Amino acid sequence: MIRTLLRSSRSNLEPLLSATLGADIDLRLEVSENRAFDLLDRNHVDVVIVDLEGNMSLDSQKPFITAVRERGLPVLAITDDERRAGALELMELGVTDQFRNPPSPLEMTLAIRRAYEQAKMRKELIQARKALSQMGGIPSIIGSSQRMLAVYSLVRQVADLDTDILITGESGTGKELVARAIHNQGSRCGAPFVTVSCGAIPEALIESELFGHEKGSFTGAAGMRQGLFETAGAGTLFLDEIGELSPNTQVKLLRALQEKEFTRVGGRRPFPIKARVLYATHRDLSRMVEEERFRRDLFFRINVINIQVPSLRNRPDDILALVQHFIEQFSLSCRKSIVGIRPSAMAALVNHDWPGNVRELQNAIHRAVIVAGHDQIELTDLPEALQDLPSAERIPVSSTFDNLLREFRRKLAHDAIAVCNGNKTLAAKNLQISRAYLHRLIGSEPEESSDDSRVA
Repeated sequence: MIRTLLRSSRSNLEPLLSATLGADIDLRLEVSENRAFDLLDRNHVDVVIVDLEGNMSLDSQKPFITAVRERGLPVLAITDDERRAGALELMELGVTDQFRNPPSPLEMTLAIRRAYEQAKMRKELIQARKALSQMGGIPSIIGSSQRMLAVYSLVRQVADLDTDILITGESGTGKELVARAIHNQGSRCGAPFVTVSCGAIPEALIESELFGHEKGSFTGAAGMRQGLFETAGAGTLFLDEIGELSPNTQVKLLRALQEKEFTRVGGRRPFPIKARVLYATHRDLSRMVEEERFRRDLFFRINVINIQVPSLRNRPDDILALVQHFIEQFSLSCRKSIVGIRPSAMAALVNHDWPGNVRELQNAIHRAVIVAGHDQIELTDLPEALQDLPSAERIPVSSTFDNLLREFRRKLAHDAIAVCNGNKTLAAKNLQISRAYLHRLIGSEPEESSDDSRVA
């Protein structure tokens, strides 16, 4: 039941609306501001409607609207003010929907449900962030799923170590964010963090980029230049996409790491390596070793600690928090007032496989914020590939995020069992959940967010 407070001086408005609004909406009229605040203080309200007709004007109700918004509750308004300035003023106060008098019952019903769902999603996000902070999350990384908590734990354990760390995961999962988190959480946080994409530098220049060169060491070397190992100083050097290095560069990097020193191209003087070096790749280096495309000795050298960043499809619990984060980020940069996302659009996001992972989701939300014509992202604002998902079209408007997520988990469970030819024990192991939790997902028992979701 959506507990809705109607602040109005018109006593005939409540029976009119109560008889026509949805059965899931409990409407209560309050004229007195004190009694209205009493209900708010006792958390007996989910949505507030302010009637700016009758004896109530916008100027007189500004303090009340502001106080309601400060409590995190959505506010709707009934007004006959047709001025654009009046509509803008209501938007600036945080009013999410406005209705002409007399309001359409169907339009108001949908608006109340929408406001309630958006407020609920924001509360879930705040609670997730709070829980993440209490569980030792990393501020720069979004996510509170079990797999991300395992990543955070490893980050904190290795932050102050000089051990070689290899960060692996698909493209777009946020490997550089993990590397930056390791740097920021450790004692080197005040020193430089230097990133180099090994695949973006031509073979002829990579050695000079890493180690520097002396004047005249090759054609075009008009002066001495420091390499990235020197630039990083006592900070962190992050070698991204280490799997793209050529065999020749692999040999030179291995020697530098083993000797803990390097020599500039064309020079003889050795320089000590002071920086801690982190590595990342989206490739399967162990397979590349077997195929003799990556040196075995270099692989064992850099793979002392491996941090596997999970793909987005394997942590659907984090999609809501990521979506809300990107909406806030791009609403600010695009100067738009996007406050949330419609359930049908959220359903499309939850059901997508995300081959591009978090980066793909980020781009999808950026695009949606740019083209959105309302204060909430709709299904039609998303990229066409997401709009075509049949599952998104079947989701009723009233579906909650929890229901969508539950259905997605159930689909994952059934798909895993099918891949494992009906072997549920193997399917649970592949999903990194307990067998009991898998049975609840595919059975009729209600899903529980308990310790049973731990790794099998």
